[in-house]
Order: sequence, then C-alpha cells, then structure tokens
Amino acid sequence: MTNTTAVEQVDIAIVGGAMVGATLALGLAHIALQAKRPLKIALIEAHRPNNDHPGFDARSIAISHGSIFELKKLQIWPHIAALASEINHIHISERGNFGMTELSRDDFQLPYLGQVVELEAVGQQLFSQLAKSDIQLYCPASLHEVEAQTEQQLLTLDTGQQIAAKLLVAADGLNSKVRQAFKQPLEQVDFQQTAIITNIQTEQPHQGWAFERFTKTGPLALLPMANRHGDNRLSMVWALSPQEAEQLLKAPKAEFIKKLQSAFGYRAGRFMDIGERFSYPLMLSYMPRPIYHRTVFLGNAAQTLHPIAGQGFNLGLRDVVSLLEVIKQSLSHSDCAVDVGLSQVTHDYLARRNADRDSTMTYIELLVRGFSNDYWPLVLGRNLGLRLLSWFPPLKAPVARKAMGWAKS
Repeated sequence: MTNTTAVEQVDIAIVGGAMVGATLALGLAHIALQAKRPLKIALIEAHRPNNDHPGFDARSIAISHGSIFELKKLQIWPHIAALASEINHIHISERGNFGMTELSRDDFQLPYLGQVVELEAVGQQLFSQLAKSDIQLYCPASLHEVEAQTEQQLLTLDTGQQIAAKLLVAADGLNSKVRQAFKQPLEQVDFQQTAIITNIQTEQPHQGWAFERFTKTGPLALLPMANRHGDNRLSMVWALSPQEAEQLLKAPKAEFIKKLQSAFGYRAGRFMDIGERFSYPLMLSYMPRPIYHRTVFLGNAAQTLHPIAGQGFNLGLRDVVSLLEVIKQSLSHSDCAVDVGLSQVTHDYLARRNADRDSTMTYIELLVRGFSNDYWPLVLGRNLGLRLLSWFPPLKAPVARKAMGWAKS
C-alpha cells in the first residue's frame, strides 16, 4: 500500500480482522444495505488468513446454535456452512467419578446443537466476502498510533495512511493496541492452567459427538471436525498445570497419545494419531468498561474466556450483534447524516452488554473453579448434579440453552 498524507474519512474503523472484526465488518455492510443508508467502513488487519495468523490459526471453535441463527440473519453463515461439522450430541463426564450426562439434538427437536469450524478455512471465506464488498480493507496494515479528537478518532497506520473515524471499534484481541494506546484497564484472573490444543485422528467416526471430560488438572474437550478430510478427526483442548503441559508438549507422540487416552478413556474410540501441538496460558481477562470516547471494544479485546464451555467467540458474536442493533437503530432514527460515534451509541451498547458479559464470565469462572479441585463435598455435589441432569431430563433445558448460546444480548 502506498503511503499518503491524505486522511481517509470513514464512519467506522475496525482494528482487527479476525473472526469478530471480519464478522462485524460484513454485518455493518449488510445492515447499511438493508437501511439504504451508506456507511463507510474501514477494516485494518495485519495478516492474511493462514496458520500464522493469531486469529485464524490451526484451532477449531464451536459455534453455538444461537450464533448460527445470528450469522444466518447477517447472510454470513451460507458462506462458511460447508466448512462446518455438526455437534449432534454432547457427553459430559468426570474422570474417576460417577458424574455423567448427555445432551442430544433430539431432546430439543433441533437439527444440531452447534457446529465446529476450523479458523483458517473460515478466515479464507470471510476475506473472500470482504473482497467482494465496499469495505475498505487495509491488509497487511497495523495500527501505529491513535489520537482521540472531539469529533473523531484519528488513526495512523504503519503504512503511513491516516484514517479519521467517527467510531473506532477495537477487535484486536487480548493485547489490544487500541486499549493500550488509551491506557484502559484490564482485569485478569490467572487459572494457573495451560491449554494444549491439537487435532486427533480416531479409529472410529465421531458421528457428531462432542465431549467435555473433567480431569484433576482441568477440562479436556473434544470437538467433531468436518468430514472433508474424513469423519475420524477431533479437535482437542486439554487444560493442564503449566508443568504438566510443558512435559506433554515435549513428549514423543506415542507417549502423548497414551497419556491422552488414559485421561479421556475410550468413549471416542482409540486415538491413532495427533497433529502439531500448540499451547497457551488460560486466564480470564476483561475490561471492566469496554467503551471509551468514540470507541467500542469487542470480542477478545473486551474479554478473553477460559475455553471450558466454548463460549469465547459466541460471546464475542453477541458483542457484534448488540453493536449492530445499536447502529441500525441510530440509522433508522435520522433522515440526515448519522454520527455513529456519539456517546449515546457507545453507552447504549454498554447497557445492552453488561448483563450478558457479567453472567457469562461468572458462569465460566464457577465452572473452572468448581471442576478443578478435589475438595470432596464439591466433588460429590458436582457429580450428583451431573447425574440429576441424566435422571431428570427437564433440568437439561437451562444447561442446553447456555451451551447453545441462547443468551439475551
């Protein structure tokens, strides 16, 4: 991209073009078309989607039933549906104890409970759609500095390009440059766990089963992967102590598979092979107030969750949906040019998000604390709780509703 001193004027500038940022950009283009009100949108992203992209890497994520409903409304889901693998059943258990329950799509008369996608493949599709839109995509480019001005935010990119935006959206992840530039606080809770992620090849087809297995070190989750490479693949996230994780990352493949099989059991069949192993520390990070002057923080820039219940992207998407609703409302209430960065917009967004953010973060922290210790009254209580879900099916409804992402945004 050629450096220039001209300042590009836009309504909304989004810093970060991974899942949340790219989805927001496409969603904004969609609502602007619906409202027949033009919006100038700029999306700034440092990397093209590939395995080295921190937001579109080798991981897989679970997209909940509720999130798919929203992606369909935004006409985004049809572009990535072919890449997804359905979650038809969820098995929840605790290693070495009697607690166990299952959730099934048939229990709720649904075609699926959620779907699993590989981030790199989804990134390619989202960027393909961005290229076909009127969104101004600055890639590769990253934020160099930002200056808060009364009626706009002035962004300077590492390319020298300057962008003046009525509203700045930070979707640039845990180490948000926007948050750091404005010196906004970030609270963190360290769970003293490290996640190992990898893909597993199994002896038998997964048949749409997802598994959440609670172990002494932390949860072990397996997700069914798309059958374009065969339906014998599972995506794994295993929470361990940092010391155990370090040892297993270095262990020979055969030893790792043996320890994984021992921790998980044989409910998914025999594990035959694994892919490359990656790791990252697990903590809860969140901004107490994810707005600033003419600025909104979304997704991992606003909150980063433990992966115990697969709620990270789904919570981030509810951030996106809430912001889209507020902007759509502001477009419909005026016949003239709309300033989408006014404090009413940012504060309306905050009011919509507070309850869902707080309840989801509390829920995740309780799950992590409740299932990562050996205090016997708690062990007994959680195993009885899992059994009660099996014995009394109506009790599954609120659990399933949370798992399927049906939270009021």
